[in-house]
Amino acid sequence: MKAVFIAYNQALTEKIEFILNRLELRGFTRWTQVQGRGSVNGEPHMGTHTWPAMNETILSIVPDDKVKSLMDALRHLDSKTEMQGLRAYVWQVEDSI
Repeated sequence: MKAVFIAYNQALTEKIEFILNRLELRGFTRWTQVQGRGSVNGEPHMGTHTWPAMNETILSIVPDDKVKSLMDALRHLDSKTEMQGLRAYVWQVEDSI
């Protein structure tokens, strides 16, 4: 199993949920109203008057055989919505309950 952490502009929430549903990845934890700034050239998402956008994040534990499909779908979405901001990271899950 892998942990996939996805950080994205809140405007992409429905699209991210669609990807998870299509891949039958039911379980996740979401954090809303998350502040951040892109590491390369992304604009800050701070929920302020100057930078009003906000992010959301999702952590999903994904079977090994679905990680590539999920990451490919997220890369495709990011390529179509580059200005919105989307990042995803994959970690090995050592143990779980």
